[in-house]
Amino acid sequence: MSKVRVLAGTRKGAFILTSDGARKRWKVSGPHFAGWEIYHVKGSPVDPDRIYASQTSGWFGQIIQRSDNGGKTWNTPGSSQEELQSPDGMQKGESNKFVYDTSPETGKPLTTHQWYDGTQHPWEFKRVWHLEPSLHDPDHVYAGVEDAALFESKDGGKTWHEFAGLRGSDTGPKWQPGAGGMCLHTILLDPKNPNRISIAISAAGSVATMRNKNPAASFCSSRSKGIGCSPSPNSTASSPRYIIRLSLRQTLSAALRQTVNSHVAGSSARFIAPLRWNFTNVS
Repeated sequence: MSKVRVLAGTRKGAFILTSDGARKRWKVSGPHFAGWEIYHVKGSPVDPDRIYASQTSGWFGQIIQRSDNGGKTWNTPGSSQEELQSPDGMQKGESNKFVYDTSPETGKPLTTHQWYDGTQHPWEFKRVWHLEPSLHDPDHVYAGVEDAALFESKDGGKTWHEFAGLRGSDTGPKWQPGAGGMCLHTILLDPKNPNRISIAISAAGSVATMRNKNPAASFCSSRSKGIGCSPSPNSTASSPRYIIRLSLRQTLSAALRQTVNSHVAGSSARFIAPLRWNFTNVS
């Protein structure tokens, strides 16, 4: 019988739940990182023992955790536990620096984005909302962060590089945080086209497609056009939309489903997955 694993991120830590195919009885492992907020936990489709977790705290900051044995033990790639310990014994959230790319060769000027009151505000990294392991390599993983940007690591989370073409698009200065911040919360990898990635940002509403042969300027225009909802009923505009979830229909990789506030848009959009649950067949 097949086995099922559920990875859950909560405000009190991470949990790993396992069961057989009947799903009548569950084994619960955790909490891992007790007392920390876990924004996302995701296992590699190539190697189920490889799990990435985004551990964050408003006080201590952001830490990326990685397990190579299915969650039995964890490490902070690129930083040792000793390096994360301050002189007074408190933990520092400094593993895996996420730095916006402003280099002339591959980056974009940092500039500003729109703030809650309509004024312009500088970009500031706060936390990682989404981790998406590659479909082909357990060491290759993407991260969606707040303030909204897309990062990539090809060494198991030790180092990260931004795809600055997204943040540097002409709509960037119009992006504005929602009630939960301005976060890139969804990353979808096309199983049929490795050069295509779709993302969703709240509340920029940008659902973009990336051609990763040119990371510096590889994002097409927003796919939010045609979605009208209160208080922005203009369905032809590419202005910000509060997209809270995006899903990919496996039978047709180009068919995207979007949730905009309390509205559902897109063909056959009937189910939107919870934000922090991941089911994995481990048989």
